[in-house]
Amino acid sequence: EVELQTDGNRSGHLQNGELGECSFLHPVNEEVIRIIAAQLAEIGDQFDKEIKARVVNDLVQHFLNENLSGEEITRRMSEAVEGLARAIPSDMEREKAMLVLAMVLTKKIANTMPSLLQRVFRTTVNYISQQLHNYIARMVSAVKQ
Repeated sequence: EVELQTDGNRSGHLQNGELGECSFLHPVNEEVIRIIAAQLAEIGDQFDKEIKARVVNDLVQHFLNENLSGEEITRRMSEAVEGLARAIPSDMEREKAMLVLAMVLTKKIANTMPSLLQRVFRTTVNYISQQLHNYIARMVSAVKQ
């Protein structure tokens, strides 16, 4: 498996100098990953300041509720991301904003309650895979060209 880290580096196994296949990406070179990660990190830094503590704390409470199914938690994450995305300037692609918001929320939740890291990470991966799969594939293709 391949993991993209927040600093744009990746961990995982190389196959002939390229990333192995992920659930939603075809093999791409390392430079493509770095370019995308740098762009998303820059946007994330801007969004980080705009996300209110209340939104993060509400999500933390949902993640702490062990009675909620993974599906329900993913739905709550989706609602939070969509709510925050409504406040994003219309000149930014909605899907890009949603991707970055999901990642920033994940970081903020894990910083608030580190014991939730595994659950929030798994939920975010599920959310991104379900909601933003095609966008990520298009983004990678556009950078490759």
